[in-house]
Amino acid sequence: MTTPAPAQRLMPLLFVLLWSTGFIGAKFGLPYAEPLTFLCARYVLVVLLMTAVVFAMRAPWPRSAREVAHIGITGVLVHALYLGGVFVAIHRGLPAGVTALVVGMQPLLTALGAGFLLGERVSMRQWAGLALGFAGVTMVVSNKVAVGGVGTDELAHMLAPALAALAGITVGTLYQKRFCPRFDLRTGSVIQFLPTLALSALVASQTETMSIQWSGEFVFALLWLVLILSLGAITLLNLLIRSGSAVNVASLFYLTPPTTALIAWAMFGETLTGLALAGMVVAVAGVWLARKG
Repeated sequence: MTTPAPAQRLMPLLFVLLWSTGFIGAKFGLPYAEPLTFLCARYVLVVLLMTAVVFAMRAPWPRSAREVAHIGITGVLVHALYLGGVFVAIHRGLPAGVTALVVGMQPLLTALGAGFLLGERVSMRQWAGLALGFAGVTMVVSNKVAVGGVGTDELAHMLAPALAALAGITVGTLYQKRFCPRFDLRTGSVIQFLPTLALSALVASQTETMSIQWSGEFVFALLWLVLILSLGAITLLNLLIRSGSAVNVASLFYLTPPTTALIAWAMFGETLTGLALAGMVVAVAGVWLARKG
């Protein structure tokens, strides 16, 4: 079944909006649980919910073990490595602005990989758009990049999980586009999140206390991440990967820092400088140029 044209045009915008609210979960939830423990609770709920949906709707499972393996690998890369890396980096003290800059390199790396691995031709116009988008992201988060007083070893300790997150989302996008661009989103979610849960729980059991302070704010954050991010945004991401080029999909990630900054300004009163506002315009122009290419 094909997605209607109006819905196809709205999907990228809705994905950016939902994906950008991920910071809400981190802001409200991380004070009450360590990062991987928090994510494990999220994955458990996603698996339970989607398993119930699968059996209620009798959704089809993949026909081969190879397809199951490919889908599972994408889950580990996009969820376990990317989400885990971002949450651990923030928990270790890496400013959100620096984290956004590190993972903001993803569209450029994806464009490089798309040519080598997928045979996609990246035009000069797209390269210009990607570079412009990165410049816009840099402008948006420039006032939050300061890590003054941090030693080299401590900075490397904070940066390592962010770099792992960058590798996860980049390789995961390319891998899914190459090996399993199409799968049932209901059973696929279960297959993606089961190995993600297993790996995250294993690492958490060795590095964290795995204790949770249950509170209203934590429950809100958990439900937000499960329903809005894991079920909503991830479903849209899978649909976008299925229907568009890797470069087009990756370019959308440039819009998440500006959108996040706008939401933070509206909800939490965070300041927006003139440079940040100009950066939003530049980032939008870059994404438009890359996607038009």
